[in-house]
Amino acid sequence: MATYDLLLLPGDGIGPEVMAEVSRIIDWLNAQAQGRATFNTESDLVGGAAIDAHGIPISDATMEKALGADAVLFGAAGGPKWDDVAYEIRPEAGLLALRKELDLFANLRPAICYPALADSSPLKRELVEGVDLMIVRELTGGVYFGEPKEIVELGNGQKRAVDTQVYETWEIERIARVAFDLARKRRNQVHSAEKRNVMKSGVLWREVVSAVHAADYADVTLEHILADNCAMQLIRAPKQFDVIVCDNLFGDMLSDEAAMMTGSLGMLPSASLGSPDESGRRKALYEPVHGSAPDIAGQGKANPIAMIASFAMALRYSFDMAAEADVVEGAIARVLEKGLRTPDIAAPGTEVVGTAEMGAAILEEMEAGS
Repeated sequence: MATYDLLLLPGDGIGPEVMAEVSRIIDWLNAQAQGRATFNTESDLVGGAAIDAHGIPISDATMEKALGADAVLFGAAGGPKWDDVAYEIRPEAGLLALRKELDLFANLRPAICYPALADSSPLKRELVEGVDLMIVRELTGGVYFGEPKEIVELGNGQKRAVDTQVYETWEIERIARVAFDLARKRRNQVHSAEKRNVMKSGVLWREVVSAVHAADYADVTLEHILADNCAMQLIRAPKQFDVIVCDNLFGDMLSDEAAMMTGSLGMLPSASLGSPDESGRRKALYEPVHGSAPDIAGQGKANPIAMIASFAMALRYSFDMAAEADVVEGAIARVLEKGLRTPDIAAPGTEVVGTAEMGAAILEEMEAGS
């Protein structure tokens, strides 16, 4: 039986509360392992909590644990308590350091519309009910990191700002492979979004994605789409999409659009993956899309679903435990169908519960469905 090491970094705000519900699920899975796999867990500090303890948002010792773990679960970072710390040691710098040191170049953000929440979407139910797509965003290149990046004084009160969009072949190849591999586990379709009509980086993006597809993934359906058209199509007919792969800038925008389309940005999980090692395993960090929500921290009002769903992504993409991931995700859907809601997703006719009650209800459904 395999044993995996998980590093839990609850962080700040509601992070510890939602991570506690994941810990209960991990304990239950360990008890039900029956020869599949078990998890060793260790918790440590990140973000503001690490600043309070160590004066920096992540310590060298914590980073070493992250590098040695099979996967990292991250809660949230930041809050008004640390607004006045130096920019270099702000709480969010802990997450950025993890992404850099683990070389987490592939960001996976699913957009799933649970039927019970379809009426919460700003789009019509018939457009969004049943939506299940994945946006694969290149996370460590592009305009956010390209050089030069500067603001230059030109004199006479004028300035010039420069951000540079840069991609090399190998960066595009590796994110394309992530997208194609994911598609093979889903509905076998990839849309590659870029702006080849006005950007040279888009021309190269299309060329490289096409070459990777032809060489190794001809069994996967590939369609190229301009990023602005992709944004429009996500609103017009989102069910046409399975996997969308795009650069850092377009991925940032399209993933927020797709997530909000489902009606609740704060319920959605995400994963950030690194390059495969010699054994084929990738470094990985899983986190909810929501922030630290300091206004409700410690009140038992936080929604743990995004954190729990992030762990389900870890089961699926880091540990090849698709059956267990299905159990977790199915339990979430059934709890929502029964009308249980945390305050952030409450609606008329639903039962409002707290963080621990929602976690307990999901665990009960897992027990019933396993």
